[in-house]
Amino acid sequence: MALGVVRGYAKPGGNLTGVTNADVQLSPKRFELLQALAPGLRRVLFAYDAGNAASALELNGYREASGMLGIELVERALRTQDEAQAVFANLRKGEVQGILAPFAVTLNIPGFIVPAASRLRLPTMFNDRFYVERGGLASYGANLRESGRQAARLLDKIVRGSRAGDIPIEVNNRVELVVNAKVARSINLAIPPSLLPRIDQVLE
Repeated sequence: MALGVVRGYAKPGGNLTGVTNADVQLSPKRFELLQALAPGLRRVLFAYDAGNAASALELNGYREASGMLGIELVERALRTQDEAQAVFANLRKGEVQGILAPFAVTLNIPGFIVPAASRLRLPTMFNDRFYVERGGLASYGANLRESGRQAARLLDKIVRGSRAGDIPIEVNNRVELVVNAKVARSINLAIPPSLLPRIDQVLE
């Protein structure tokens, strides 16, 4: 709704309905969990697509969280894929102690984060387990398979004759914290015992 695409969740209007993963609202918690996994963070990088309106909203959430957590947020507004690639290729050890990945995949920013973090042995936080399975440290976000199932139900209603704008937008409340234990060991991080009950899945 913040982007003005729909009038509201209950009655979106126009020819739109769908499923929201509430990624923007989860941003502060994502930052908090990264700090819990990697205590001692002082500076955390957030590189994002400057032309993506959702990323601008995500940035606001991270700015607010950085103040509450006492961690400096290093912002990098990117405009091309070449610029994004260069930022992570040129990132040097000690510049930051962690990386927050944007949920938008534009400019392939999440894809550039994984090898850079592996090279520099930095903790990372994503919104989707896809990147944790490929070398990221952790993710916190909605289960996208569940989003797909919800979307299929909405599509079925449309096929059966319902008008899209009259179908309430659904929120995917199946939010998961996934941690890659192998990556944690490779960067000398021990998963805090107090955090274990909150982790939905540990990947080996």
